[in-house]
Amino acid sequence: MSGQRSAGILLFRRTGGDVQVLLGHMGGPFWARRDSGAWSVPKGEYGEDETAQAAARREFAEELGLPVPDGELVELGSVRQSGGKTVTVWALKGDLDPASVTPGTFELEWPRGSGRVQRFPEVDRVEWFTPATAREKIVSGQRPFLDRLLDLT
Repeated sequence: MSGQRSAGILLFRRTGGDVQVLLGHMGGPFWARRDSGAWSVPKGEYGEDETAQAAARREFAEELGLPVPDGELVELGSVRQSGGKTVTVWALKGDLDPASVTPGTFELEWPRGSGRVQRFPEVDRVEWFTPATAREKIVSGQRPFLDRLLDLT
């Protein structure tokens, strides 16, 4: 994974003065029975021909099947995850109904070695969480983005 780059958007809103963040539960068989550490900022990989911000917007739309809400993107910086991938995330104040999400899909040979290719959703659930609950749910390498968001709000 060394050298791979990924970018995403951490959507947040205020309800009754409290901050909530939108996370997606990663789709596919590996994550199906996991909850803690199986949620992520909507994000995806990008190459040299695309900017990180353009990739973040594209991936948000692809993963959730919805356009990026209007508003100003605020950069939360980058983190290097344990596998070597560098993830860059922007915060965006906005709202959406998780029930309106129509996730994109990916293909995977499953079970591995079977020769059978199946289609899985990029995310199989999307929910709003308080920062405390999000810290339990999110992939550990993305927790710094929650802290950075809270420093800004």
